[in-house]
Amino acid sequence: MLNSLQDLYHIIPLLIVSGGILVSIIVEMYSKDSEKILFALSILVFGAAGLFSLYSVNNVSILFNGMLATGGNVNVFSFIFNIGAFIVTLLSADYIRKYGTYYGEYYIILQSSVLGMMLMAGAKDLFIIFIGLELMSISFYVLAGLNRKRYNANEASLKYFLLGAFATGFIVYGIGLIYGTAQTTSIDILTVRFPQLTGNLLFLAGVLLFLVGFTFKIAAFPFHMWVPDVYQGSPTVVAGLFSTGGKAAAFSAILVTLAALFNGNVGSLFTPYLIFVSALSMIYGSIVAISQDDIKRMLAYSSISHAGYLAIGLAAGNSEGTAGIIFYLAAYSFMNLGAFGIVALIEGENETNLSIASYAGLAKRNPALAALLSIFMFSLSGIPPFAGFFGKYYVFFAAIKSGLTWLALIGILSSVISVYFYLRIVVLMYFKDQGEEVIPSKSAMGMVGVVLSAILVVLLGVFPGSIINLISSFL
Repeated sequence: MLNSLQDLYHIIPLLIVSGGILVSIIVEMYSKDSEKILFALSILVFGAAGLFSLYSVNNVSILFNGMLATGGNVNVFSFIFNIGAFIVTLLSADYIRKYGTYYGEYYIILQSSVLGMMLMAGAKDLFIIFIGLELMSISFYVLAGLNRKRYNANEASLKYFLLGAFATGFIVYGIGLIYGTAQTTSIDILTVRFPQLTGNLLFLAGVLLFLVGFTFKIAAFPFHMWVPDVYQGSPTVVAGLFSTGGKAAAFSAILVTLAALFNGNVGSLFTPYLIFVSALSMIYGSIVAISQDDIKRMLAYSSISHAGYLAIGLAAGNSEGTAGIIFYLAAYSFMNLGAFGIVALIEGENETNLSIASYAGLAKRNPALAALLSIFMFSLSGIPPFAGFFGKYYVFFAAIKSGLTWLALIGILSSVISVYFYLRIVVLMYFKDQGEEVIPSKSAMGMVGVVLSAILVVLLGVFPGSIINLISSFL
């Protein structure tokens, strides 16, 4: 329960997004120009919630009888979700008209997905995680297939729904076993009692099933099979949201439930599983991405390899790993959104210009877009001084500190492989002549979103120490 106005102040970011959803529904019902109004309203909602989350980052509290946390890294995640959605909204301004999904409800579903992400990050109870997960997932299933006239969109939505429901079953069954053995769903109580509960095989099975379900949600090997088809069939800006906000929300849920449990000797029980997921995700994603000709599929396999890098922080099981994951998620969110944003600008009306060959000679036609895409490709490949380099550095450092030097070496090897398929695009843009004429969309809002992503990527690369210190202060 909320006991004072101070408690209400702590959940203002949640109230802003929730209120935005309610107002958006009313606008959609009664306004003929709902698309334009809801675009502006979404910009206002996401911008206000994101900035206030950062402003109130020191207001740490636990509300609703210990079920929801605010402040600290919860607000850091809230900033990532809302500013990420802010960028997606800017990118969507002209794209959804070109794609054929110029509907007001697009923005309502987008806001609903962000609310689910925020609940997952702030959860102190397993049921709050489940509520947030389902709110986000159902919104994603609808966004993937919002254009019912496109076969690829219908296929992507159906595949995502069927496999997502299957993964949710693992999570629900895991929660059931955890509750049946521990008699509680409170994360704080589970953390305190974890050493005693590890003697119960049913409890361990519940935690493992919970982890397996979220392995699907973070798009890691071997539960990655949905990623390429869903990313390719979904609207490009929506695929960008899946790969960033969805991944960040899933990792936030894992961190709030399990990061504390991995500290100490009992945490080593799950380390082999996390190492397996991490190593194979990095290797598989990087190698298969090399053979892709479609840029969205290439970014999809790239997303699998980045899930592996992030899982290194989980396998490390220390505070450095947790801080590294949060920093990496912030960096990855903005550099990947920027990359998908440029793909959306170059994409033609009927899903044309999506082959990597379409980027040949882009530097001559549009030097600004080529330069921005180069920044994102350099950052994704982990080249200093961009944010992606420091994200990998922090999780590799955490692994070495935990004695997993060989896993960090696999990560470095995977990064070296990834340099090829990322820089291949840069080489095409600057050193190859164009084939067919490809004219990028003239979207002022889309360019603002891409430039904002680039600025955030550069800032994260210039001031990594300050940001990692802020994150570490709340661990």
